[in-house]
Amino acid sequence: MFRRRDLMIGAGAFAALGALRASVAASQSADFGPPRPFDFAWLQSEAEQLAARPYEAPLIRYPDLLERLDYDAYQQIQFKPERALWADGGAPFPVQFFHLGRYFKAPVRLHAVEDGSAREIRYDPDLFTFGDTGMDEKLPDDLGFAGFRVMDGPGATKDWLAYQGAAYFRTSGALDQYGLSARGLAIDTAMPWPEEFPRFTQFWLEQTPADSSHILIYALMDSPSVAGAYRFDWAKQEGVVVGIRAELFCRQDIARMGVAPLTSMFWFAENNRHQATDWRPEVHDSDGLALWTGSGERLWRPLNNPQTVRTSSFMDANPKGFGLLQRDRAFHNFEDDGVFYDRRPSVWIEPLGDWGAGAVQLVEIPTDDEIHDNIVAYWVPAAPVEAGSHWSFAYRLHWLVDEPYPPDNVARVRHTRLGRGGIPGQPRPEGARKFVIDFEGGPLADLRKADPVEPVVSASRGKLDNRYALQVVGTRTWRAFFDLYAEGGEPVELRCFLRLGRRTLSETWLYQYIPFEY
Repeated sequence: MFRRRDLMIGAGAFAALGALRASVAASQSADFGPPRPFDFAWLQSEAEQLAARPYEAPLIRYPDLLERLDYDAYQQIQFKPERALWADGGAPFPVQFFHLGRYFKAPVRLHAVEDGSAREIRYDPDLFTFGDTGMDEKLPDDLGFAGFRVMDGPGATKDWLAYQGAAYFRTSGALDQYGLSARGLAIDTAMPWPEEFPRFTQFWLEQTPADSSHILIYALMDSPSVAGAYRFDWAKQEGVVVGIRAELFCRQDIARMGVAPLTSMFWFAENNRHQATDWRPEVHDSDGLALWTGSGERLWRPLNNPQTVRTSSFMDANPKGFGLLQRDRAFHNFEDDGVFYDRRPSVWIEPLGDWGAGAVQLVEIPTDDEIHDNIVAYWVPAAPVEAGSHWSFAYRLHWLVDEPYPPDNVARVRHTRLGRGGIPGQPRPEGARKFVIDFEGGPLADLRKADPVEPVVSASRGKLDNRYALQVVGTRTWRAFFDLYAEGGEPVELRCFLRLGRRTLSETWLYQYIPFEY
């Protein structure tokens, strides 16, 4: 399980940094190395050559010194806004840098790109203030950086995009609230052996016109199994969309290569209230996995917090999209005015080009607190990933309130609830679990209460009973009900959708029910 506190430990200090000045003398900006030619073709060649050499682990210098920069000390280290890259307004979004510390000891190299020429940004302790830590007197001049964050325009005091830790990155999205994270690549997630975490070792930040809404970021990835070249074209408008191109060169065979991975948190919600040990009604960054298959089917899989690690695979070919979404946007379902789970972004992955056969995999890891990222989703190619192979992927990540291409021909799942089976007022049967699913939108808006809508339900094991659907009074929402009888503790795979005659009315609800006792 990955600790979100370790991943973005500086996130809590984002808002606390001082305001950027609108105009600063060029001599006050970061210090640069000599210019060198740069473009993506060169970066791709660098990655290919890197993969042809034996892997070298990152050199951790001054580990004892960095170990002293624990959480409390790290919060005191603040970047000086006037020293930001493009602080003088030469580009739409100034960039500030993260300092190394106990949780970020491996430095990354940063470069500024303008007109096809790159210059390395040199570390200098004078770029930061250190509070009362006294570290400004002890840190060397060649320490390096832990990553960077992109500010919300000249003079802004908050950021909207950050890269820090391994190959992780995230943005505050359409509702200006950080939540789940993305990664460059996932290797051997939830396998019997330890997961491998590739690192972005170098970044190139390209200057774009001051009146644009884009920032271009390039990255070199390295790990024992793979080296890669990445290009990120970020656009901040009503939401945030990034176009990504990844060129991957494999040093060795990879059992499970996860492409376009997302990492999120799900503790408890309406579908697993028996695990709710907190005062808040729900706590999660995402509440479900949405899929739009290559054949056009829409699927919705609510998330679980299982007792053991579980991996679910959804086989497909050339998927149209998938993502981890936060469909629940009602504040009263969270009651948290500190971290605002109702504002967490949904992230939709839109493959570009032919991704071929493979599977979307969902990994769910047990957690008993909100500080742990315990949900991972990614695409796994069906073809074997072998040493010496070259893989190319292009895709977009949409960081929005909702998925970018919602269906208008089928309704979507809004709520999943579980309870005791049987009929109220009558003796409750033993071993029965009731499932209640709410569907909204699409063709349901035109239906009448008397229409004979039926839920089509199937289960991988057990017996189904009491299946029916009704329109919720005073709304256009339709609610499906059914009881499941399943002995033993093994999971039950469930499917449900609404139908009127031969007409499919809704997306398909999928659920992995793990039997439990209240």
